[in-house]
Amino acid sequence: MHKNKIFIIAVLIASCGGGSGPDPTLQIPTPTSTPSYGYCGDQSTTALDVSQQLSWPHYAADLASSRYLPTSKITEGNFNFMTLAWKWCSSIEDVLIENTDIEVDRNEVTPIMIDGVLYASTQLSQVAAINPTDGKTIWLFDPESHLAGRPPNHGFLHRGVAYWSDGVEKRIFIGTGDSYLYSIDAVNGEMDSNFGDVGKINLREGLGRTIKNEYYGVNSPPLVCKDTVIVGSSVHDFPMEPLMPPGDVRAFDALNGDLKWQFHIVPHLGEYGSETWENMSNENAAGANVWSWMSCDEELGLVYLPTTTPTNDHYGGDRYGDNLFAESIVAIDLETGERKWHFQTVHHGLWDYDLPAAPNLVDVITNEGTEKLLAQISKNAFTYVFDRETGIPKWPIEEKAVPQSTIPSEKTSLTQPFPSKPAPFDHQGINADNLINFTYELRSKALDIVSQYDYGEFYLPPSDLGALAVPSIAGGGSWSGAGYHPEKNILFVPSVTLPFVTRIERSGLQTIQNRDYVHGPDGLPLMRPPYGRVTAISMDTGEHLWVAPVGNGYESNSAIADLNLSDLGYHQRIFVAVTKNLLLTAQQKLAAFNLDTGEKIGDHDLPGDAMGAPMVFELNDKVYVVVAVGDSETQSELLAFTLDE
Repeated sequence: MHKNKIFIIAVLIASCGGGSGPDPTLQIPTPTSTPSYGYCGDQSTTALDVSQQLSWPHYAADLASSRYLPTSKITEGNFNFMTLAWKWCSSIEDVLIENTDIEVDRNEVTPIMIDGVLYASTQLSQVAAINPTDGKTIWLFDPESHLAGRPPNHGFLHRGVAYWSDGVEKRIFIGTGDSYLYSIDAVNGEMDSNFGDVGKINLREGLGRTIKNEYYGVNSPPLVCKDTVIVGSSVHDFPMEPLMPPGDVRAFDALNGDLKWQFHIVPHLGEYGSETWENMSNENAAGANVWSWMSCDEELGLVYLPTTTPTNDHYGGDRYGDNLFAESIVAIDLETGERKWHFQTVHHGLWDYDLPAAPNLVDVITNEGTEKLLAQISKNAFTYVFDRETGIPKWPIEEKAVPQSTIPSEKTSLTQPFPSKPAPFDHQGINADNLINFTYELRSKALDIVSQYDYGEFYLPPSDLGALAVPSIAGGGSWSGAGYHPEKNILFVPSVTLPFVTRIERSGLQTIQNRDYVHGPDGLPLMRPPYGRVTAISMDTGEHLWVAPVGNGYESNSAIADLNLSDLGYHQRIFVAVTKNLLLTAQQKLAAFNLDTGEKIGDHDLPGDAMGAPMVFELNDKVYVVVAVGDSETQSELLAFTLDE
């Protein structure tokens, strides 16, 4: 396979009329043809004339991060009748040809669509404007961020851009791998000379420390709310030198780039929460950044920050205390940057249980009126639900005793918060009941594997021997985020089950030398299935409505092939989008599910695993679904599907 190109899969579905909802008696037809993946060449075009649109103007559809488009044109009856329409390719390959030492990571972009133009980023922090009906490039902006070297953590990857307009000016904002915030004219792709320093802001400045590029960058889209651009950061997770980058979140004026506020997630001495960093350890603390995207309630004037684990991810002997505002949801005043409320989901985090995605802002209609709620998923497989104005939990959250560390220099929190509702959406901890049990032999082998480590209760801290953690650092919930159907008040949470081990070893500044995923016997997973799933949760009651497995890959394993098992799911990250009639998932395939039952409607092959969340839009009476695929090992393409008319 050809390496290091970009994929965006666009699924084009022609209108086949509306629908009132799924019909349980409907016989789903099967496609009569297989799409042909053709040539993806150099292309250029002009902007599209728009007569009608349902846009997707934000990374997760809207400021509430719903991943929802109110279209009824995709139905159970037509989903399986898609054929290839178009593909899109970026100029990333040209850069890679000239820079053979660069190896890009996964293509994790979710494009946005507004005013008849699709905007997407590439792994190299390029921005492309694309004609959404034929996949041809309108313009391409290349900040040449690759010249600064490899970005932190996963390296060359990027997830998207943001849009702003005051009715006259139209801008695209991107935070780049080399830690700049750019303002780009959405019409012609040129830098806005009136923004910051001739179109860009150096985000490594103003952090109170000298910041090396290899430890700090941006790979998630900024949040644009009203006339404010809010940007987080990607920070190297482990201490490579005494002063690593802090996780400050900053807000800039969208028109000129002036700094509006800067929130210290690790509070400075004397600020609210600084006492939770014992022995003044906040002076040298780092991380606890917002590496994912954010949500905003324009009416309330609040921005919601999902924060992460401080540096070091698995050792807190240098940062005693609860460590606010790490692993917290923090509500911030949009105009002033003042903290309005917060809730810490993990005290003194040692498991890398980041809040990996923006919270879903949901409105639940009751007899008393509208409940303005916030639902925050986590890597730890909990969903935390609050009144988003006050921070009061929708359902009680109880502090419960948890296992304590055996590392002499560690001081574990005695308790952690456990929501009473909703129930966890994936396994928590390891015990005899949730290990693989297809056969007695497999169960025995699984017990032998876990006996090599410390294992058992949820929140078991890292240890000298190595502690098994479920969920792993990949979740539970992940940056794929959840989707929300506002008419049905259902939250759709994708998750994977993949155990992880952390072993404490001290070597200079590093404290974790061994951490890795733990697999089960005979090439099978260690845990009971499903290994990839979507859980539907009622925001009215907090109850689970259904669980649907997503993906496959183990059913033909020789150890279980004769058992004729199905629907085991697969532990590859799952992404979702929601329409009026369907839940769409992207993983090994692009699939559709019944909203009320979780029954699978059908799926379409992709040329590789999906790497970014799908998005949906209507344009000129047609509906489109777009999803990113591709990594360093798979061929780069741009695909589009449509229905035969």
